[in-house]
Amino acid sequence: MSEVFTAPVRAALDAVTGGPTGLCVQAPGGYGKTTVLHAVAARCEAAGIPVRTPWPAVPETVDDDTVLLVDDAHLLDPAQLEALLRLARRQQPRLVLAYRPWPRPAGLAELVEAVSRTSRPVALAPFAVDQVEAYLSGVWPERPAPSAVARVTALTGGVPAFVARLAAQGPSSVGVPAEVLTPFTAELDALDPEVRRVLLATELATEAGMGLRMDLLGALLDRDADGVVTVLEAARATGLLGRDGELVPVAGAAIRAVVPVAHRIAVWQRLIGLQLDRGGPVLALVRALLDAGGPEAGGAMAGAFEVAAQEALGSDPALAVRMFEVAAAAGRPTVVAQARAAALVGDLDTALRLADQVMADPGSPERGDGAVMAATALAHRGQLARSAELYLWSGHASAAAFAAIGFVGTGRLADAEKLLRDGPATGSPTLLAGAAGLTARGVHESVCAAPTTALSTLVQAATLLESAGDQTPLPDSPAALAALVGVHCGELDIGESVLMRAVAGGVGGALMTTRHRLLRAWLLMVRGDTAAARAAAGTDTDRLEPRDRILGAALALGLARRDSDLVALHRAWPDACQAVIQHPVDLFTLLPLGEFAVAAARIGQQRWIANQLRDAWALLENLGDPPLWTVQLHWSCLHAAVISEQPAEAAAHAAALSARRGHSPFAAAVASAAACWLAVLDGDVDQGRVEAAARALHATGFCWDGARLAGQAAIRTTDRRVMTALLDCARVLQGRQAPADAGAGPAPQPGARPARRGEAGLSPREHEVATLVLAGLTYREIGDRLFIAAKTVEHHMARMRQRLGCVSRSDLLAQLRVLTTDTDPSLQR
Repeated sequence: MSEVFTAPVRAALDAVTGGPTGLCVQAPGGYGKTTVLHAVAARCEAAGIPVRTPWPAVPETVDDDTVLLVDDAHLLDPAQLEALLRLARRQQPRLVLAYRPWPRPAGLAELVEAVSRTSRPVALAPFAVDQVEAYLSGVWPERPAPSAVARVTALTGGVPAFVARLAAQGPSSVGVPAEVLTPFTAELDALDPEVRRVLLATELATEAGMGLRMDLLGALLDRDADGVVTVLEAARATGLLGRDGELVPVAGAAIRAVVPVAHRIAVWQRLIGLQLDRGGPVLALVRALLDAGGPEAGGAMAGAFEVAAQEALGSDPALAVRMFEVAAAAGRPTVVAQARAAALVGDLDTALRLADQVMADPGSPERGDGAVMAATALAHRGQLARSAELYLWSGHASAAAFAAIGFVGTGRLADAEKLLRDGPATGSPTLLAGAAGLTARGVHESVCAAPTTALSTLVQAATLLESAGDQTPLPDSPAALAALVGVHCGELDIGESVLMRAVAGGVGGALMTTRHRLLRAWLLMVRGDTAAARAAAGTDTDRLEPRDRILGAALALGLARRDSDLVALHRAWPDACQAVIQHPVDLFTLLPLGEFAVAAARIGQQRWIANQLRDAWALLENLGDPPLWTVQLHWSCLHAAVISEQPAEAAAHAAALSARRGHSPFAAAVASAAACWLAVLDGDVDQGRVEAAARALHATGFCWDGARLAGQAAIRTTDRRVMTALLDCARVLQGRQAPADAGAGPAPQPGARPARRGEAGLSPREHEVATLVLAGLTYREIGDRLFIAAKTVEHHMARMRQRLGCVSRSDLLAQLRVLTTDTDPSLQR
């Protein structure tokens, strides 16, 4: 190891052999003090200078030209130190002392001072990266890779003794082999008990990801501040603890490997108890204890697990569930808290079971809390009426507001207004209670006031709830309700903004995250960005709660319809039927219900939703036919009537929309669009009127609806100029530019290899058509997708068949499959 000595150490060695000077070497254990003494001995012997050591006793007389080596001077007794001091004062023989910075026995400081009169003391430091590399190069057969040098340096902290142990395992070792950890057993056993306790506490704190405060250490050691400093100095002198108070990684691994788990748990429990006594956070320590010792490590620490679980509710409700289970197993009354944590992670089965258990106990003081949890879960299960009744029964401060939301949602407007007038009877005016009150008022305003008023109130409620940072399970969030109101009144930007903030803030935990995600996907779908909507919605709909499932099923139908994918529409319908049957109609499910109506008409399955539509219209009638909630349903039912060729019903919905056109800009845009649809279906295509209606829909965020109106009007007009203008309008509203077809190249010779895309001269439009044909779409469906006429699709196919020299449709499809597989591998067979 001498080849990695630093320049100051080499200079000190030269001074010892070059003149009458001594040397003091100070460093913690494992830093190479003994190696320095060996280097001194080797140099002296090479120079013919006698070398002696003082063991077992300090010689009273030593030749003046001798170099006397003294290792571990910090362990000498007072008599030995006094004898060495007498020799040092004579400056003959030369003394070379090696010692740790702690302990500091009486007489050592005076001895060091006497020896240091002829030379400056040397303090050894851990190896730098270049020193580690130099050492490894000396013991490994090949030059070490930079990654190996970095790994050894990081694991050992550069402590030379640890570097040597790890290096002995060879360059192929990974992590810290057991052979490296074994020698630590004896070293840890030989330590002072207090030093060992500090090292163990430091390792546990590191594992928990927290710092170890001085007051906590003082309580653990039962020492004052000066006493703690003394023990820390002793711990640093071992070389296992760095000057920064952090354990050397290999030492931490050794403690975890060789110290019995029972000893570690005992110190863990002591630290946790001290933190509890001081009212400090215990989550980090308890989580580490749970991970290391499992649930059985809880035992007498049940109270700590309960406190830690409460801390975890806001950041990691899944961890809180585990901790509450440990506390409950030890007899702590945590049933309601367990239910709350379970609801936050989306486990409503457990939440309902625990809540029902509390409510069934007439002697439980938490029956009201249990009712709140049950009401929350039932709202997500689609039982909004029962949820409202349970909220009202619970008597909680925010429960009256949540009950009022449920009453409005189920058509009981008078009951809701009474609750809003009376306000909460008891409870603290918390941020949650304030947000709940604003949400209830906003929902009521959506029925009885202007859309902008309701939207403003709901956004305020969402902002207040974000500020609260509360992780209470919610029956619905103000962000979700604001998004619903935004869709119903054409304010999609506001709806998306409030949803994104709610997702970023984790409002309502995982239980609400799914709903927020699905609603954002709906906004994207309405805008016509089906790819982004599909990605945002996800594909795992089987595990959704009923309220989310009905939204997810409607999204699947809506995306398939907008992509003109009849196969996907049929495939999604059975799940949609299950969702409709499972969920009663309420105000907040009208949006998916409208999509179900259109899809049912498209595939001839109207009987499945007839009862639900009847209930929806009855609900709206009970609420006074509020325009904000009725316009969107009339618009959807208008399209369902158009698809199912029921002109009288379509006209009735258009008339209803016209009667509400003064309610909002969105209502006016939809009313104009409805009138245009009826005119277009009668063959009356007024270009200016259609474009104005389509652009008005686009302005409200309903981009796909606007583009579809323009596209359908285009393919129903006989005026070529009007058709072209409307198709261009549809493409622009859908976010597409009208592509210019590339010129056709020369026809290939019969039997020749079909050219790849670009070689054959397929235009971008022809490639789109070919891809959709191979996907199984009809000419009409392709026309709907691309905003072109079915005849135009047929023309493209005929031109491609002629250019490619195909003698049959099957030959054409085979060649198109080859031409399109480069850019669409899914079409390979």
